Amino acid sequence: MSNEPSGPQPRTLDIADPGPLGLACFALTTFVLSVFNAGLLDAQAQPVVLGLALFYGGLAQVIAGVLEFLKKNLFGATAFTSYGAFWMAYWYLSSHPEAFVQGIDPALRAQGVGVFLLGWTIFTAYMLIAVTKVNGGLTFTFSVLLGAFACLTLGDFTGVVLLTRLGGYFGLAAALGAWYCSFAGVVNFTHGRTVLSVFPRQARAA
Repeated sequence: MSNEPSGPQPRTLDIADPGPLGLACFALTTFVLSVFNAGLLDAQAQPVVLGLALFYGGLAQVIAGVLEFLKKNLFGATAFTSYGAFWMAYWYLSSHPEAFVQGIDPALRAQGVGVFLLGWTIFTAYMLIAVTKVNGGLTFTFSVLLGAFACLTLGDFTGVVLLTRLGGYFGLAAALGAWYCSFAGVVNFTHGRTVLSVFPRQARAA
């Protein structure tokens, strides 16, 4: 009797890891916006981030998220697709002033943005809890990202500019963390060995 299984066998998806792409998309877009939030450049030049928010941080990151779904990586799929959508939402709010800015009291607009950011703070908080089981590099990235969202949220609710500036610096740290993890993924793959560690968590014995 043959030991070979009968019937069609499920195909496994053999594609490159989309993680480094998603992290790079997140890192660059976050870096550029955070430069302005931190007050390092004049806010008049801030629209330079809009193209990145739509195409790189938005569209390309969502594609990375979809590919993570296909690779059965629930965390990566949820993170990349969600933050990609965040950047698309940011692009819409920033590039369509007639829909959100014109005719709205500035204080009310700030409260609206505060609620928007509060939702992302909550999302980032529970993603941080999950990522502590993945690796140290991403745990650092999500920790400082949570700090960024929390400070930006409070900055909009209270109008305290210092909080927004602090959120910008937390955002810069998050961008650097994401870039490091992306770089590690690319360089480890191309070298065929671990050149840079992301400090993976050790699985517990059953």
